[in-house]
Amino acid sequence: MDTVLRIGPSDGESFLLAVEAQSGKVEGKEWSWAYYIGYLQAKYKLPVLLLVVCQDRATAKWAAGPFDCGTRGWTALRTYPLVAGPDNLPVITDARTAAKNLPLAVLSALAHARSRDGDAIFDFLEVTLGKTPAGEKWKAIMSTFVSYFPGRGTVRETAYLEGKAEECASMILRALEKRGIAVPEYTRERVTSCTDLDILTAWFDRSLTAATAEDLFAEDPGLPGAGSGEA
Repeated sequence: MDTVLRIGPSDGESFLLAVEAQSGKVEGKEWSWAYYIGYLQAKYKLPVLLLVVCQDRATAKWAAGPFDCGTRGWTALRTYPLVAGPDNLPVITDARTAAKNLPLAVLSALAHARSRDGDAIFDFLEVTLGKTPAGEKWKAIMSTFVSYFPGRGTVRETAYLEGKAEECASMILRALEKRGIAVPEYTRERVTSCTDLDILTAWFDRSLTAATAEDLFAEDPGLPGAGSGEA
């Protein structure tokens, strides 16, 4: 699971909320969900609800299920996930609403991460809530969700990855310069403009043995300008 929360409402019994962030349909994922629910209920002896947070309508429609396990007309198990997505979660850009219901604000930001409103929600919440008690809770919640929801394109995660890309690019150029290899401007521009960490890692490995700056790109025939000296 991406995360599991124990909910203790004042008006009823406690239950577990299992949360999954789903950016697209994944074959067989529904059987993992059934396993999670059964395992959590057996382990903690509490009712379990599954919440799937989606970023587009098609994924939300699929995730709603229900998903049946059975054969020959007999159903042994049926899973009904709760689904939150851009169609049923509001865009929250109001300070009072966000301060009163931070969990809803988090779900709203995740569900609308792919829309043009996504960045606006994140930026609004971070700037508006500031150093207030609600703002501190927001930062704590978001640090948790960035850990549990990797690859979801959140503002914080994007900033982190951009920082790692810049650091890796700097290391590549330093390695070449330390080895006395001339770095043309087009090579410098190509390295510093790249944001793909896998590509940058490959370039860094090559920078340790490359005879020329062009050797960084010699094994990338699919990339524009590879081996041709072009930026």
